Parts: sequence; C-alpha cells; structure tokens
Amino acid sequence: MILVVCGPPGAGKTTVALGLNRRLEADSYDFQVVHTDDLATPVYDHLFERVADAPEANWLLDGTFYKAKWQARIRGFPDVYVVLVTAGRDTCVRRNYERDGIPDRAVKTIYDEFDWPDADFTVDTDILRVETAVDLAYERVQEWLREAETVEIGGERDGA
Repeated sequence: MILVVCGPPGAGKTTVALGLNRRLEADSYDFQVVHTDDLATPVYDHLFERVADAPEANWLLDGTFYKAKWQARIRGFPDVYVVLVTAGRDTCVRRNYERDGIPDRAVKTIYDEFDWPDADFTVDTDILRVETAVDLAYERVQEWLREAETVEIGGERDGA
C-alpha cells in the first residue's frame, strides 16, 4: 500500500502523516516514511525511485504533490491512496510563517498553482483539530487495509 499525504505548505500534512505513522506503528503495521522535505532535488524523481526500488514495501509519502504530473505518476503505482490535507490560503501562510518555513511568496504561489488531486480522503485543518484529522484519516486507512486484506484472502487482488 502507498499512502500519499499531500496538500499545500502549512496545511498540516506532515503533522497528519506523523500522527498516522504513530498509529500504524502502534498497530504493528510497517510503513516506510518519506518526507519530501528530506530529499534532494529533483525531489519527486528521488521519491519515485525509492518507491520503485521496493515495490513490496508499504509507503507513507508526505509531500505537496501540487503538480498534476506528480499525482499522475504516483497513481501509476498499485494500491495508492491519497489523503489530502487542506486549509485556507491565509491559514497556510500564517502556519508556515510561525514555523519559519519557506518564504511566504512560495507558499502563496504553490497554493495558487495547486492542482488539487482527486483524493481518496480529505481533511480540512481549518475545520478540524489536528488530532481529529489524524483520527479520521486513520479510520479511513484502517478501512483500506481491511479491504486489501479481504481481497488478498479472497485471491482476487487487483493487478495480480
């Protein structure tokens, strides 16, 4: 399974991804976690190489994925689920500033040029507290994991 936690800078995607990972680890699920902030340029090329090099692994990918070409490329892998973490533009700019992140102009540009994905699940951190967003996302991931286990047991796994 590949879980993609994406959204604009400052929306809360890394916080949600870390919370999801803690919950998955507590339930003995093993996911390889990659934060695009930790990768060298070209970031998404390196990310896709890592995933392609370990197709048997479960992945939790944390990045903006704000360009449609990156979204399409990750969707080319099997068993991909996209969790979109969103918030309003002003919220994203304020949060980014508070954490001394990338320049405000970059946040605004990414937000304005964001190719909003066809997400499998969306949490809006303007409306939800982070803990609630993590809880809801985790519940949905649990559903996906149960569905995948049911399909595997039934011998009708897609793409096999």
